Amino acid sequence: MVTKNNQDSVTAKAADIADVNQRARLLASGHQTLSSLPAAILELGTIFSRSGEELALVGGPVRDAFLGLAVHDYDFTTSARPDKTAELLSAWGDASWDIGKKFGTIGAARDGLVVEVTTYRSEEYDPASRKPEVHYGTELEGDLTRRDFTVNAMAVRLPSLELVDPRGGLDDLIAGVLRTPASPEQSFSDDPLRIMRAARFSAQLGFDVEYRAMQAMESLAPRLEIVSAERIRAELQRLIVGRYPRRGLELLVHTGVMDLVLPEFSCLRRTVDEHGRHKDVYEHTLTVLDQAIALETDADGDVPGPDFVLRFAALMHDVGKPATRRFEPDNTVSFHGHDYVGARITAKRMRRLRFDKQTTKDVCRLVELHLRFHGYGDSAWTDAAVRRYVTDAGDLLPRLNRLTRADCTTRNRRKAAVLSAAMDDLEMRIKALKEQEEIDAIRPDLDGLEIMRLLGLKPGREVGIARKYLLDLRLEEGPLGKEEAARRLVEMWNRRGE
Repeated sequence: MVTKNNQDSVTAKAADIADVNQRARLLASGHQTLSSLPAAILELGTIFSRSGEELALVGGPVRDAFLGLAVHDYDFTTSARPDKTAELLSAWGDASWDIGKKFGTIGAARDGLVVEVTTYRSEEYDPASRKPEVHYGTELEGDLTRRDFTVNAMAVRLPSLELVDPRGGLDDLIAGVLRTPASPEQSFSDDPLRIMRAARFSAQLGFDVEYRAMQAMESLAPRLEIVSAERIRAELQRLIVGRYPRRGLELLVHTGVMDLVLPEFSCLRRTVDEHGRHKDVYEHTLTVLDQAIALETDADGDVPGPDFVLRFAALMHDVGKPATRRFEPDNTVSFHGHDYVGARITAKRMRRLRFDKQTTKDVCRLVELHLRFHGYGDSAWTDAAVRRYVTDAGDLLPRLNRLTRADCTTRNRRKAAVLSAAMDDLEMRIKALKEQEEIDAIRPDLDGLEIMRLLGLKPGREVGIARKYLLDLRLEEGPLGKEEAARRLVEMWNRRGE
């Protein structure tokens, strides 16, 4: 007879066996990857060892090795002081540099391999700054304890390939959990950027954040005020292009961190209509993001993934809805103009986060245009309307089409099928027009010099007016030819005088 206690015991033993097997697989995977390190890297370990110094590969490269991922970055820590490190790297590499010397870091390169070696450190933080006062340490274990998460607090000594894991990082890899080596309250208070890194690693690795660390994220979120906008933006970008961005975003919203980082997105939760008159905009947006990611292509496609512009536009496409929501007399809800309002809101936030101008322009343009397709299936567009759609989208056309498809989250299968068929039809028409007119490079039939000669103008505003008239003709009627375009322009210009 099997009692409940016996059953629980059997279940627990099975779980233990599974953990042991998983640990064995990770160790085997890590050993295989690390054994395949370039010979020059192993040689570097030998050089330090013969000089009486320790050298260990540390952090992300070790974590990735045990996850079976290729090692691309070579970050090392050493017992050697910076001057000694510089001496040893000069003997090993083709070039070396000491830009980070005051932080204990020396870099070098050899045969295309770039390495950075940092002296063991301990740190003391000023509460008003995330930049620590650095002190050199003497023990590898002490250096690992100061790092952000246990999965990044593992090291492999070279050339012996001995694993050093004082905080149980390998066990946390098995469990898929992010924990801090020290208390999360101390860790996040010392360096608040680790709050963003927790969400970023959750999005990259698909890991859960330990409950106590989540609590610390929530309580210490205001400490992010001492972190530069550029640093926060960099972590947000890495999160968005991670393999599981939804996990990281939901974590930031749940802990209230998003209210400080991207409040326009977290605000979408407050648009839930208890009477069910419109969809949950927050959940809809996350679904649109998931669907946009699914529509990304491989490296040879139109929108190679991960594509930050497409993903961030999906995330922000409806942020104009809270400001434009109106409850109409007929008990319906409208969001008139939320595309244009959303584009302005998005631009303002991206400028605050110090995004570059081109990325900001592209994302905002997609937000502004994301409704342009709607209505195509209800009334047939003229060729001129299709040309204008393509012209307005420009280089963003492949992204706009994907965002448009992703924005369909209806559970009504018939409606979804109709929208999909309409988008298929539009894309076929765009392709046909491209073949006819090379629509990607639409230009007026006359260039600026020809316009000035024809109308006797000098460079200035009037040339722009004439060119716009010809471009509108081109979009509405297709190619006219130089002779007809000149006749129409002169005719218009004379009427303009009247």
